[in-house]
Amino acid sequence: MTASIRGATAALLLGFTVCCAQAATAVPQTTHFTSADGHTELVGYLFQPAGAGPHPAIVLLHGRGGPYSSNVNAGCTLVAPGHDSPCNASTLSRRHEMWGEYWAAHGYVALLVDSFGPRGRAHGYGRFTHGDPDRDAVDERTVRPLDAEAALAWLAARPDVSPARVMLQGWSNGGSTALNVMYRQSTGASAARPARFRGALVFYPGCGRTALVSERYEADAPTWVLLGSDDEEVSPTTCARVLGEAHGGPVDVRVYPGATHDFDDPGAARQAVAGNRAAKADAMTRAAALLDALADH
Repeated sequence: MTASIRGATAALLLGFTVCCAQAATAVPQTTHFTSADGHTELVGYLFQPAGAGPHPAIVLLHGRGGPYSSNVNAGCTLVAPGHDSPCNASTLSRRHEMWGEYWAAHGYVALLVDSFGPRGRAHGYGRFTHGDPDRDAVDERTVRPLDAEAALAWLAARPDVSPARVMLQGWSNGGSTALNVMYRQSTGASAARPARFRGALVFYPGCGRTALVSERYEADAPTWVLLGSDDEEVSPTTCARVLGEAHGGPVDVRVYPGATHDFDDPGAARQAVAGNRAAKADAMTRAAALLDALADH
């Protein structure tokens, strides 16, 4: 387990700028597939790299705010085929757009899954709303893992994807979902079998009893968990305790000094915090290197 991160250098920031400039042409394609719950038609946004492949791929899981820009999500209606909505591929949040382009630039097929819109909740939820009973319909322990597993199976069946090299990334509520997905995979409960996630990147998840399916955590594939020491929404101490006692495959927890929740949000407010700037730069430098090491084996 790693407890801290060295500060990011100007060279890393420059590298990220070049990366994103090269990725600017990656336009997300809207797609639809059925959740492993057997009835919910999900909306996905596909970022595709150059070349025919087969490519490694990654499933992206949004947080409790949903996948769309906060400028529009308050007016969102049901996002599904045949329904008009201000929430669509052109109004994704800057963070999700940034990461989708990042992965496409690194040769990955990236699929951002909207778990909220198809269930009439594209507006997302505000901070500290975990006890809201309306969120049961998109629960990170029982509902959203089925969406992620359906996305895995959908990607694995594509001719441009290498089915043995599909990864997972989630933020906050989506990060807790990702941890639950890796747990389900480890215990044989995944609805995507025989397809499986090769590894996972998990950003500032909740790790308490209301977020994870089990306090006795286990994983059977490399899982990296990135947290901020000054997170105001989830407890890095709880995550370090629960995941530090994990059984099975390697679970690596990193705590960025001075970083808050949403440290990788490219907006001015979050990036005004020095700890967030360093954490974002480091995470975006490490992310592809960590998963590329898995994809090459």
